[in-house]
Parts: sequence; structure tokens; C-alpha cells
Amino acid sequence: MSWQQSISLVGKVALVTGGGAGIGRAIVSAYSELGADIVIAEIDPEKCNELQASFPNALVQQCDVRDAVEVDALAQAVQHRFGGLNVLVNNVGHHLGVFKELSEFTEDDWDSQHAINLRHMFLVSRAMIPLMKASGNGSIINFSSVEGFRGCPYNVGYTTFKHAVRGFTESLSMELSNYGIRVNNIAPETTDTEQVPLDQVYKPEYREGVGKTIPLGRMGRPEDHAGAAVYLASELSSWVTGTSMLVDGGTLPQGPFHRVPSGRWSNAPMVTDNISYEV
Repeated sequence: MSWQQSISLVGKVALVTGGGAGIGRAIVSAYSELGADIVIAEIDPEKCNELQASFPNALVQQCDVRDAVEVDALAQAVQHRFGGLNVLVNNVGHHLGVFKELSEFTEDDWDSQHAINLRHMFLVSRAMIPLMKASGNGSIINFSSVEGFRGCPYNVGYTTFKHAVRGFTESLSMELSNYGIRVNNIAPETTDTEQVPLDQVYKPEYREGVGKTIPLGRMGRPEDHAGAAVYLASELSSWVTGTSMLVDGGTLPQGPFHRVPSGRWSNAPMVTDNISYEV
């Protein structure tokens, strides 16, 4: 097989959840360009209409992936239209704006974050695995976060469930290996999307310096994660399963280090009243 054939998705059916914006939309565009038959699950009806206009050959279904009945209906639609499934991208996830100490969490805060960051992966994967088994092979790509590899105060619920995605991925990869289905995880750092617009996250006076906290010098873009999703969906990764791919610009490896104004790296504390320490 040539390298061009290895990256091609012609003949593959790919489902992307939350495909109406941001990372999901970038993955849909990439997969479509590479020849895949596209299925998009999107909760927003207006986005569904726009997606259908932009990708007229795709199966676009309004679906709340937290609802088992709606997920089962989606699986039936995929079965009816394509007869099987080769690629599943569990892209949905959100912090839901819950940033507070755990002692202030309500049960609804916890349950809501669980539903959108972990439980839906169980529901969608359970419904789609029979279709992937019928196809004889496949790739499941779960999205967690860089927060799934470190602690994050005031964000314990979201961080807990993102950690759990790694265990879900690794265990499911073993379970499905006998069926030729690979399961991997993509872990993004904060990415400039409609869901998390950096112009709203950071105050104007801080925006210029935001990228300097990242070793590669900028925050993430949806296309960064689409590239990783292409690799994991294609034959380029045919011997890769049960792994996590950090797409974070080098954030996690930098650990306690940060750039000082000179551009050098330091692990010394920074004092903001016109004094800095550098080692």
C-alpha cells in the first residue's frame, strides 16, 4: 500500500459526535476531504441545517449523545444508510462553566459533567460497536483533555472524568482487539473554538502573552486535533491502539517550567511587581 493510500479514508464510514463546530467540525472537514462517508451527530438544529448544506452527502442527525434513546436511533440510521461503521470519534465534552471548590459542587454539577464528559462515550460506543464489528475493523477515537493527565483545582469534576477517559480507552482497546477495532485517545490543551473562544477566556491585556506559556508559542487550533484524528482513523496508525496522543503544544512535558521575559525557561517563582527571577 502506498503512503497516499494509507492516509485515504475512501470507503470508510466515519461518525463524529458534536461535529457542528470547533474540533468536531474540523475533523468532519478533514475526513470528508479524504473521501470518507460522513455521519454527524449534532445537538443544535441550526448547526444541523448548516452541516447538511455544507456536506450534502453526509448523514446529519440531530442527537443528544447523553440520551440513550437518541443514540440508539442514530445507530439505526447509520445501519440503514451505510450498513456498518469504520470510524467513531467521541468528540463531545465540556466543562459546563463549573469552576469552584468541590465542597461547593451540587449533585447536579457532578452528574452533568459526568454525562457530557464520560457517560455519553459509553452510550455511543456501546451502540456503535456492533456496526464496527460488522465492518470487520475500525478505529474509535476518544477525546479527553490535557487535564486528564494532571490535577486541576476548582475543576475537579471535569478533570476526574477526563482522567477516566484514559482508563476507558485503554480497557476498551484490549476488549476490542480481537475484532480488529483500535481504540485511542486524543488529549488537547485549550483550543480556540466557538465553544472556548480565547478572546472571551482571556482579558485583552493578557491575550498577547497567552501563547508564550506554551512551548510551541501559541494556543491550539481545531485543525491541530483534526490532524491527529486523521492519523488515528487512517491506516497510518494500523498498529496503534490503547494509547493517548497529547496535542498540547508541549504543555504537559514542560511541567513546572515557564518562560521568563527574556525567552529562557525557568522553574523559579515569578513575581509580578517588576521583579523576575531566572535560573
